[in-house]
Amino acid sequence: MSVPCFLSSAARSFSRPCPVAGLLYCRLLGPSSGTRRSMSSKRQMDHLERTAKDSRQNALYPAQVCGIVNESETVKRLRIAVHPDFSFKAGQWVDFFIPGVEKVGGFSMCSSPGLLQREGVVELAVKYSKHPPAHWIHTACSVGSQVAMRVGGDFFFDPLPAGSAVDLLLVAGGVGINPLYSILLHTADLLHLNQASGGRDYNIGSAHLCYSAKTMQELLFKSSIIEACRDFPDKFSCDFHITQQSTDVDPHLQSFLSRGRITEEELQAHVDPQRTLCFLCGPPPMIEAISKTLMDLGLPKERILFEKWW
Repeated sequence: MSVPCFLSSAARSFSRPCPVAGLLYCRLLGPSSGTRRSMSSKRQMDHLERTAKDSRQNALYPAQVCGIVNESETVKRLRIAVHPDFSFKAGQWVDFFIPGVEKVGGFSMCSSPGLLQREGVVELAVKYSKHPPAHWIHTACSVGSQVAMRVGGDFFFDPLPAGSAVDLLLVAGGVGINPLYSILLHTADLLHLNQASGGRDYNIGSAHLCYSAKTMQELLFKSSIIEACRDFPDKFSCDFHITQQSTDVDPHLQSFLSRGRITEEELQAHVDPQRTLCFLCGPPPMIEAISKTLMDLGLPKERILFEKWW
């Protein structure tokens, strides 16, 4: 697919209303969406093919990279200045168009809608791969690079003011943390809004994050996640899991860390069939195993929402 004509844009802040009021609408775990995608195919399915049936905005917006940091040895985090009409919901992704690159990327936002409102930017955390869009980000992208983005996805959390409270269970594997981190940040923004207004504009329940990766180095955003848990100790909690690291870990992370995979016992402690809403993002085998465990624990399948990116 060719990249449409790009408009000139600058890395600057934009002012726009905050899109905090809306509907909760997500992909549900059901017979059609719960089917495992084949991992043995010789040709990896492209992002546009994989998401062809997902909802998308009509507008394609010009954007400009205004910051790049190494989030880990294999993940780069882009800060992108966007058009003032650009908007998204926490948990959504973008179609990512790059001039001169035929393939279209698909990357979840790892920032909150609140950051977009405050600074006119969004952030993406992209792991290195040979897939052309990711490869470009790691080898050719620089501050000032021009791209275009279109928002899509049916996996998001966007509660209405004064809506019914839910308790969030966020389960991430590897870079599947991106949309869940966006949801966590958005929830924190809503709690800050409640504090600033002196009332309870948003009925926010608790949020527990279970996050698994091979090593501590691959646990993205861990310091910010811990900070959020300490800012709202009565609302947020987290458990990090590492599955392939035998060396010692940073002592200040020890109380949040477990070795091995996420267990049924941990999930059970955070499942209330009437209040829990679970968002999952990670490799398909993990999604399917966790989903089955949650349903065995009594969580209705309509309260298990997932995004598969592999």
